[in-house]
Amino acid sequence: MSAAANELLRAIHATLTEDESLTALVGVDGIRDRLVTGRHLPCVIVAELVTTDYSTATEPGEQHVLTLQVWSDASGQKQVQQIASVVGSLLQDARLPLETVSLVNLRHLDTKTRREAKTRLFSAEMRFRAVTE
Repeated sequence: MSAAANELLRAIHATLTEDESLTALVGVDGIRDRLVTGRHLPCVIVAELVTTDYSTATEPGEQHVLTLQVWSDASGQKQVQQIASVVGSLLQDARLPLETVSLVNLRHLDTKTRREAKTRLFSAEMRFRAVTE
């Protein structure tokens, strides 16, 4: 993973964990890098980050497609949709504090909600696209 990608992930994690409205919904340890059985739900998981070269003839750059998942054991989709809405509003066009690169943009691409057949948990999978130079 590139230094820019790591810096982007740290800034996104900081933005999410510092927001009181999101923390009220998922708890202080509710933003994690993996889903662990027996841990507190609901939570937001950093599921995947795909980074590709996005350089121009004059500037180096990277495109990052980030997948976040919201998980809930509630009896319906309302909770995951509410959390996904807060996450989306926090990250859409966010001005993240990056030190070594510039964030050109950060856009929400899509959200897919579903109920997992095996676990009966509800999830919302959110994808974001970020470009750094």
